[in-house]
Amino acid sequence: MTLKFRFHREETADIAASPQAVFAFLDDHKRLAAHMEKPSLMMAGATMKIDTDSRRGHVVGSQIRLKGRVLGIPLSVEETVIEYEPPLRKTWETCAEPELLVIGRYRMGFELTSQTDKTQLRVWIDYDLSSGVWARWLGKVLGKVYADWCVTRMVRDAESAF
Repeated sequence: MTLKFRFHREETADIAASPQAVFAFLDDHKRLAAHMEKPSLMMAGATMKIDTDSRRGHVVGSQIRLKGRVLGIPLSVEETVIEYEPPLRKTWETCAEPELLVIGRYRMGFELTSQTDKTQLRVWIDYDLSSGVWARWLGKVLGKVYADWCVTRMVRDAESAF
């Protein structure tokens, strides 16, 4: 059964590298989500630790976990890779309701399109608001901003790598 999500954000860019090189860069989930492991305004100065199972997010069914604290509140999310087609696309989604402050369940991924001397990268997220009352209110205020920040950071990190 495919879940439907209420909100969608995405960012695209042309990367001066082959789809194989861009996919290899993005396929390392710790590198892809590196912005979550660095203190930032969007994370209220907090960080999240990224762990993967032994398959490291490189196959359908692989598990990815993020844990941390923001303003003393514990955060965690578990994701599962649901689509893996090197060097074209990768998709992952939350396994259950995440413990996050701004968004709830989500599906996220990237797609690569080969062009003459570059690769077009599209990073996207489909998401819902959290089910908690406080987090749902916060999501209504900051969900779009947070989702935009995530996809933009992933794209900008890929651009700077090449």
